[in-house]
Amino acid sequence: MLRDFQPNPRTEAALDALGNSVRRDIVRLLAKGPMAAGEVASHFPISRPAVSKHLRTLEAAAIIAHETRGNRNIYRLDQTGFAQASGWLDAFWSEAFQRMAMVAENTDERGLG
Repeated sequence: MLRDFQPNPRTEAALDALGNSVRRDIVRLLAKGPMAAGEVASHFPISRPAVSKHLRTLEAAAIIAHETRGNRNIYRLDQTGFAQASGWLDAFWSEAFQRMAMVAENTDERGLG
């Protein structure tokens, strides 16, 4: 039986966080390795407080995590949020393909049911 597939709140947070181009750029930057917040901010033409807000959003969605070393916050990627988003996308496409197969099985060569 096919169902309406609704993501849970953690998955929604991960997908929403990745929906912003600056946050995706931060993720691409952190894919190269862990970085201090100031180093991340130096790559963007926006204020440090704005970068900090993006970092908090990514962290709340478990896309990144940080570790405090002295007075510096070192950010790195976190697999948790990616796994949430990937799991939902995989299930979504599986369901979409099932629906497509049902339509194809119930349609004759002329496109009529």
